[in-house]
Amino acid sequence: QVQMLESGGGRVQSGGSLLLSCVASGSGFRINTMEWYRAAPGRQRDLVASITSSGLTHYAGSVKGRFTITRDYAKNTVHLQMNSMKPEDAAVYYCAADWMAPVPEVGRSWGQGTQVTVSS
Repeated sequence: QVQMLESGGGRVQSGGSLLLSCVASGSGFRINTMEWYRAAPGRQRDLVASITSSGLTHYAGSVKGRFTITRDYAKNTVHLQMNSMKPEDAAVYYCAADWMAPVPEVGRSWGQGTQVTVSS
C-alpha cells in the first residue's frame, strides 16, 4: 500500500499564495499520475490539477493560470503552488496517487486532506 501525507494548508488572504505538498511513501511501487482534488463544504470532491509520470499536466478551468502542479519524481512528492487565491478556492484539498506494484497490483491512495481558508 502507498500512504499519502499532505502539508501546507492554512489561511491566506484573497490574492495571496499557498504551497501544498504531498509525499507518497511505501515500498516496491511505482507512482503514475498524481493529482490534487478539493472539496468545499456541501460540494463534491473535484479535480484541481494532475500530473502524469511523463510530466503532462491538466488543470481545472477555474484554477488555470493561477495554480501550478509540479512533481519531484525522486522523492515521490507532488506540489501545488496556488497564487492569486480567491475566496472560492477555500476547501479541503486532497492529494491522490495512482500506483502500480508487483504481483501485479494497481491502486489509488488518498491523503487525509488539508484545510485551505481564503479570507476576503
